[in-house]
Order: sequence, then structure tokens, then C-alpha cells
Amino acid sequence: MSVVEQYERAHIVTDHDIQDDRDAVPVVLRYDPRDDPRLVRIGLPGAHEYAFSRSLLEQGLRAPAGTGDVRVWPCGRVQAVVEFHSPQGVAVVQFDSRALLRFLRRTYMAAATAAAVAHR
Repeated sequence: MSVVEQYERAHIVTDHDIQDDRDAVPVVLRYDPRDDPRLVRIGLPGAHEYAFSRSLLEQGLRAPAGTGDVRVWPCGRVQAVVEFHSPQGVAVVQFDSRALLRFLRRTYMAAATAAAVAHR
């Protein structure tokens, strides 16, 4: 079974206007079908990792989705925002939508491979 791990750069949204790629932070997108085939994980700097539904990520790329701890919505034509709520506060992260779509495609391929191996 194949674990998907994709390294990207994203912007932490603050009150300041962030437009420069130098302000982007490293994030890691993870999917492990052995752990739970319905969940994806996003790791932010400082050892903060959030797990949430893969379907929420997919839905949020088309229209605002989510309640509670994680919300996802499109931001213009080429970006998406993921908002994480925790006892420590709220983190709002802006991604390139293509990176999230590429990640989702890879997770579905990994899930299909895992299912095929399980049925042997």
C-alpha cells in the first residue's frame, strides 16, 4: 500500500497583505490508506498536523465546505483556503488549487491500489 506524501508551499493568511513567494511556508500533505482511507492530513510548520475528511477537501475546492474544526473554500480561480480551528486558535492557509487537486488525484490512485491489493 502506498502512502502519499506531497510537499508544497502555502501562505499563512494574516492581517498583513501576503503576496510574495518568500513569505510562503512549507507544508506537507499526507494520505495513508492503511491509517484511514477517508482521511487526509496537512502538516504545518511547528509540528501542527490536522486530519480531516478527504471528501471535505474535494468539496471545498468547488464551493465552501465544512463545519467545526476544518473549513475549505475556493479563493478566486486558482487558489483555495483551508481554515483550521484548535484550542490554540485559528490557522488560515492559502494553497494553490492545482497542488491540492494533484494531491487528491494521488490519494485516489493510492486508495485504488490498496483496494486491489486487499482483494487478492
